[in-house]
Amino acid sequence: MTAISSKKEGAQPSTAALSVIKVWDPVVRLFHWTVVTACVLNLFILDEGKYWHRVTGYTVAAAIAVRVIWGFVGTKHARFSDFLPTPGKIVSQIVGILDGNEKRYIGHNPLASVMMLCLMALLATTALTGWMTTLDAFWGDKWLEELHGITANGIMVLAFAHAGAAVIESWRHRENLVWSMVTGRKKA
Repeated sequence: MTAISSKKEGAQPSTAALSVIKVWDPVVRLFHWTVVTACVLNLFILDEGKYWHRVTGYTVAAAIAVRVIWGFVGTKHARFSDFLPTPGKIVSQIVGILDGNEKRYIGHNPLASVMMLCLMALLATTALTGWMTTLDAFWGDKWLEELHGITANGIMVLAFAHAGAAVIESWRHRENLVWSMVTGRKKA
């Protein structure tokens, strides 16, 4: 994780602060927006258990597989090694937020890293349990359907928290993080 100290109030931006750099490569952005689209479709639009709901779930499963591979071989900020959250990094970020001296990260910050990994785990669990409900061995098992629903609802809760945090962090750091996931670029 690359950290940059946040600017103090009233400081004039330097030329370097006005430049932009590529951060999110096309694979990361495609994964992100595929998952966003799939979650909106499966949580709010498509009928549960029907053909297009299942196809959308399998699309998410394939996207997760690609993203996991890309997490080991992809570009710098796509690699898990760039943003692996450790307890020390998480505590440091929380303390920094509380005392108003938070570091700015070019890639995922430690709390965003935790969120991303939790969302990926829930997405994988939801895809797996959805697939399992189609197998004869689990046909009609209520516990599996309930687990599938609980993980899907967990995704919805974390996704709203993630979106809210992106808006708050955009305001705090004076940069549009949502737009950076569209363009792949952030302030240097």
